[in-house]
Amino acid sequence: MIAAPRAGSWVVAFSFLAAFLLGGLPLPGWLERFRPDWVAMVLIYWNMALPHRVGISTGWLVGLLLDVGRGALLGQHALALAAVAYLTCQMYRRIRAAPLWQQAFSILVFLLVEQILVFWISGVIGYPPRDWWYLAPAVGGMVCWPLVFVILRDARRYFQVS
Repeated sequence: MIAAPRAGSWVVAFSFLAAFLLGGLPLPGWLERFRPDWVAMVLIYWNMALPHRVGISTGWLVGLLLDVGRGALLGQHALALAAVAYLTCQMYRRIRAAPLWQQAFSILVFLLVEQILVFWISGVIGYPPRDWWYLAPAVGGMVCWPLVFVILRDARRYFQVS
């Protein structure tokens, strides 16, 4: 039996590339603290939309690329994004059934888990603790989630990603 080719793999890859680029865009000083983790949000979306294709290993790989791109400890973001991907894969049916505003609160929890894991690993390797503003990107991600969801959903439907 020949497996059907996976349609739209380039859309998934392009969305991760766009998320990497959005993470590097300059923002005004007051807004910089609330910069959402675009890569984590794109990972969460694709975990919910295509759990059979985008999973924990994708989270690990994207996290390693994020570590290299940000000059962080190798594996720091990989572990955090793999944990977020695991949580998303475990709960994607419940989250998909919820309205968009309730999904945003689930995204807040997932992004808080990611932020806390990265913060914890930074503390273990000896970086001094930061203030409580390190949780602000999770709030920014919650606010931006409806926009990210709608854009990626429309792209998935338009390009028939399966």
